[in-house]
Amino acid sequence: MDSSNGAGRAFIGSFTSAGGRGITVAAVDEETGALTVLGATDAVPDPSYLALGRGVGPGGTVLYTVSETEPGAAAALDITGDVPRPLGATRPVDGDGPTHLALAAGRLITANYGSGSVSVLPVTDDGALGPVAAVLAHKGSGPVADRQQGPHAHQVLPDPSENWVLAVDLGTDSVRIYAFDPATGELRPHGETALRPGTGPRHLAFHPSGRHAYVLNELEPTLTVCRWDAATGVLEPVGETPVLPDGVTGASYASEVVVARDGRFLWAANRGHDSISVLALDASGEQASLVTTVSCGGHWPRDLALDPTGRRLYAANERSGNIAWFTVDPETGTPVHGGSLDAPAASCVIFA
Repeated sequence: MDSSNGAGRAFIGSFTSAGGRGITVAAVDEETGALTVLGATDAVPDPSYLALGRGVGPGGTVLYTVSETEPGAAAALDITGDVPRPLGATRPVDGDGPTHLALAAGRLITANYGSGSVSVLPVTDDGALGPVAAVLAHKGSGPVADRQQGPHAHQVLPDPSENWVLAVDLGTDSVRIYAFDPATGELRPHGETALRPGTGPRHLAFHPSGRHAYVLNELEPTLTVCRWDAATGVLEPVGETPVLPDGVTGASYASEVVVARDGRFLWAANRGHDSISVLALDASGEQASLVTTVSCGGHWPRDLALDPTGRRLYAANERSGNIAWFTVDPETGTPVHGGSLDAPAASCVIFA
């Protein structure tokens, strides 16, 4: 394990307000996938989502996090050691409850759930964050009165070309498309794709081909399959697929969607049902069908992530306070449980 650049390590975000450690660093066993805690820091409150970027000299890596608070903030951390250290100032995002972040061409972009907006912060040469450069406010609402009274930006994600940034808004049942200028970091509103009212889109993931995107809906257990045209920045819904079997009772709220590196399978996490759904994708990427569901290895899976090999899947189970890992059957896509690490109030896991 090379601790200078984060190789062979995982980073776990958790809610400090619910007893979490903040950001935990764990070593990853290459043979088994097992995680072993190396260190942790609570320097940033409620670091609910993490991302890795370049910085801190040649070959260095910086960890970025949102602080899901009101008002919200974002921070950069030096991870050259086993305990992350703040790198520069923690920056307000000029929005409430940031739940997600992404890096593109020297900018950090956050999705602010509470205020229904997207913020852009510059990244300096050493990886630290500068003050907010722009805030783009969403407008609208949806039919679910207690969840969609206004906009709730839940995810921001550059498309594979990095010419566009997509913002998934749970409150308005839509995905906003922003034109992104890599030279200046400017985000410019380009379009908005309406999804079925009341579905509450939460996160999306792209097919490896870049020609399709899959939007996971939180308020109804469904996946919306979309065509994506990177030349024109147009997202077109073409179908909707259940992510839970017929006959399932009780409330369940989907949280994260992950696509296999070869584009054959897709996985979705379901809070309440406490499961991971396995969906098969056809060769074109346009047809998704539910194959099976398996236990998430805990309670309330908030996040899913593939390891760098693509052979293992990890679930961050918030309410049971653990990270469970699974080996993926290459023929069926079914995750097979391998073990678990205690991680109170876990919210996400990412890999170097």
